[in-house]
Amino acid sequence: MKYFIGCDNRLFIRHTLSYFGRIMVDVTDYSAFIAVVDKGSLTAAARSLGRSLQAVSRSLALLESDLGVQLVRRTTRRSQPTPAGLVFHAKLKAALADIDLARAEAEQHGEATAGRLRVGASVLFAPHYVVPIAASFMQRWPGVEIDLVLGDGFADLVNDRLDIAIRIGHLPSSSLRIRPLARLRRVVFAAPAYLAARGRPRTPYDLKQHSCVIQALGPEGDVWPLTINGQVERVSVSGSFHSNDAAACNEAVAAGLGLGLASFWQVRRLLDEGRIELLLTDYEPPPVAVQAVWVPTPALPIRTRLFIDTLAARFAAERW
Repeated sequence: MKYFIGCDNRLFIRHTLSYFGRIMVDVTDYSAFIAVVDKGSLTAAARSLGRSLQAVSRSLALLESDLGVQLVRRTTRRSQPTPAGLVFHAKLKAALADIDLARAEAEQHGEATAGRLRVGASVLFAPHYVVPIAASFMQRWPGVEIDLVLGDGFADLVNDRLDIAIRIGHLPSSSLRIRPLARLRRVVFAAPAYLAARGRPRTPYDLKQHSCVIQALGPEGDVWPLTINGQVERVSVSGSFHSNDAAACNEAVAAGLGLGLASFWQVRRLLDEGRIELLLTDYEPPPVAVQAVWVPTPALPIRTRLFIDTLAARFAAERW
């Protein structure tokens, strides 16, 4: 035991547990694994956590040893999660987000949270993903009132008197504070009846032989950004059905009017019902970011900060 004289308690505990055949995993090890998967490499994870590469590597090895399963395949360039790692990452990230939220609530226990909270969000997204979160938040904090302001454009937080807005897509440079919440997978899809009649595209270059449903006011329109050989290429498409509404376009695809491009969350129900099939999964567009934005203030109200923390925790558990 002479070796442990002068060392801190945590080091002593780790070595003692190791001596008896069991090494304790702690939150820093879990956080290291989350960062490795999110950042794509041990080096990037170490940089984001402010830890050494060796420390992150040890944390990952310790966690894998504790679980008895490989979570990440390492190469000289990238670190790719295994199937077991992907499942563990999804569950663990949601659990850690809940822990952070619980800590924030405990720290603020007894402080005033009551008051009105004005939240901006998109028309299609909010009913399915923001309203349930708002409901559980108001049950937990009964003194909070929420005004949900919906629109498909980027709202002006000052003119619309919004405390927070949930925005999807690229954000122009501004002075707003931003917190990333999720990354939305985008997919190409079609109805089984259309595929039976017209065939299935095998590469993005086959799209020119197909009719596509065009979202007239969408960010892509008739030019779809698909990933080819690791690079995003913009592929021109055409078709007979156009609409300025995403839900209408998705239903048109399900009705067999052509191929469609949408965020996976928008069409998951159609997929579960067997009304559509996913296509070109090896060429999917890059995901779209979801962010919470708010106007910088000297002191962010407690209810606003807690709502942002709640959004982050709940979104981390979603299957985007």
